[in-house]
Amino acid sequence: MTTLFIAALKEETPGLNKFYHTGVGKLNAAISLMDLIANIKPSKIINYGTVGSLKDNLFGLIKCTIFKQRDMDARGLLNFKLGETPFDKISTISFSIDGYICGTGDNFVSNDIEMICDVVDMEAYALAKIAFIKKIEFECYKFISDYADNNSNDEWLKNCSKGAELFKQKFPECA
Repeated sequence: MTTLFIAALKEETPGLNKFYHTGVGKLNAAISLMDLIANIKPSKIINYGTVGSLKDNLFGLIKCTIFKQRDMDARGLLNFKLGETPFDKISTISFSIDGYICGTGDNFVSNDIEMICDVVDMEAYALAKIAFIKKIEFECYKFISDYADNNSNDEWLKNCSKGAELFKQKFPECA
C-alpha cells in the first residue's frame, strides 16, 4: 500500500517528511495531485494543512470528512444552490459523517461566509473530489490556525509549526 502525503505549502509542514506540496488553490492542488497519482499510483492519500475555523469552540488537529466548494456560486442560473456545480452530479463529497465539514474556496477567509461548514481552506475539496472519482482512499487532517476573522492573516503563519507538531504525533512516520 502506497500512501501519498500532500499539503499545499512547505510553510504548513515544518519538520515533516514524506510530503509533496501542491501549491495554493483548487486548480494547483488538482493539477499536482493528478500528476502525483499518475507517477506514484497511491492507494491512499492523506492531506494535511491549515484551516480557518468558523466555530469558536473548534481547535487543534481535526479530521475533515465532508467537503464543499464554497466559491461555486451559480445561484443565478436555473436556481442552483451555493456550492452546487451546474450539471455535475458531485457537489458535496462525503467520506463519513464522523468528522468536520470543510468549505474550500480560492480566497482567504477573514469574515463570515454564507455556506454552512465548520472550517475553511483553499484545496481540500479539489483533492477529495479527485480521490473520490479515482476511488483512492482519502483522509484529511487540518490544523485550526485561525478563526477566519480580522486576525487570520497574522495568526496563520505563526501557528503552522504547532499544527505540524500535532500531525507528527498522529503520524510519527512523517517525523
